[in-house]
Amino acid sequence: LDKTVAEATENRKAEHTEFEQLMASNSAAKDVLLFAKNRLNQFYNPKLYKAPPKRELSAEDRIAVNMGGTPPPTPAAGGIAGTGITVFAQISAHNQHQAAPPPPPETFGPYTKKSEDSAGVLQMIDLLVNDLDKEMQEADVNEKDAQEDYAKLVEDAGEKRAADAKLIVEKETAAANTEDALQDEKARKKDTTKELMGALEVTKSIHVECDWLLQNYGARKEARASEADALSNAKAVLSGADYSLLQLGASSSRARSGNFMSRRK
Repeated sequence: LDKTVAEATENRKAEHTEFEQLMASNSAAKDVLLFAKNRLNQFYNPKLYKAPPKRELSAEDRIAVNMGGTPPPTPAAGGIAGTGITVFAQISAHNQHQAAPPPPPETFGPYTKKSEDSAGVLQMIDLLVNDLDKEMQEADVNEKDAQEDYAKLVEDAGEKRAADAKLIVEKETAAANTEDALQDEKARKKDTTKELMGALEVTKSIHVECDWLLQNYGARKEARASEADALSNAKAVLSGADYSLLQLGASSSRARSGNFMSRRK
């Protein structure tokens, strides 16, 4: 995105520089044509001629003129053929250092008035000026459209950059939450693993006990049966002992009764 914006910026700068050069060169060409048209009007249509503004004299020059002196000479106009237009020369110097053009060819003497030829030349100058105006207008429209497109591109890039930054923040937050959840799950897994290991130990001990019980089941059954028989025998013995004691008790009672009766007699 930044690379696209940088390329668009460089292209926009180049287009704007080209636009400024085009406008400057066309404006200079238009000024030259209008200057030439004004000069032609001075010769062929004096009524349409526009004289240059009068030179403003300084206070010292006005005093000298009022005292009968002569005004200082007007400095010669520079630029293209004495017109004072220097834009072409500035553009040429800005673009590249080139050799100065050769001097203009010599003329064929003073002009003579030819109304038909002058009208054609003036019309041709007007057409050229109109073409320059049209080209400058189209260039101005294209420049505005290009600037609007560039501004829209920069605005869209800014919005996309903001959306991407927001998305990055959201993803980083989600990643942090996921990392926290992962750590919690790891801790829970560790605790569960401990519980599982404890349960496995208990299960192992139960299995060992069950195996021992299964292995000794026969012997324990026999021992239990022997114990049951022994208890039965013991119970029988105890039952017999009780009967003997009862008999002994009855004999003793009868003996005591006999003794008592004999004493009474």
